[in-house]
Amino acid sequence: MKLETLHDLYVEELRDLYNAEHQILKALPKMAKAASAPQLAKAFTDHLAETKVHVERLDTIFEKLDANPKGKVCKAMEGLLEEGKEVMSEEAEPSVMDAALIAAAQRVEHYEMAGYGCVRTFARLLGEDAAADLLQTTLDEEGAADKKLTKLAESVINVEAVAPMAAD
Repeated sequence: MKLETLHDLYVEELRDLYNAEHQILKALPKMAKAASAPQLAKAFTDHLAETKVHVERLDTIFEKLDANPKGKVCKAMEGLLEEGKEVMSEEAEPSVMDAALIAAAQRVEHYEMAGYGCVRTFARLLGEDAAADLLQTTLDEEGAADKKLTKLAESVINVEAVAPMAAD
């Protein structure tokens, strides 16, 4: 696709996010299964339900734009999720694995927050206020998921991951 206008870039970036969200839909159940802490597994399954809503919002935006959401592969998300897969294949203490899963998940969240922030701004500039509001809602949810992971890491998971070292 040739990017001649901000609108072209907006649609292309939305396609990138659409593909990224679909990749995340496949990864989250695996991450939940790999988590040993019940509260981390729940955070992943909760975010899976949210991610389905994120896709629905993107579908709504694409319908209004009369554009096809498919046709772009988000290589960045492929890379982030591949790193997460590598971590899950490692032999690790359960609490250390949980800490690694949070680190991988937060990389994903930060990528999404950057992407949603950009397309939200593009939507506002293009006069797509309803889309901008939907994108802001998703951006807020991604930020909340990131904060939830940070709180879980700092209060429970990372603290438990230090414990095996303290026992040595």
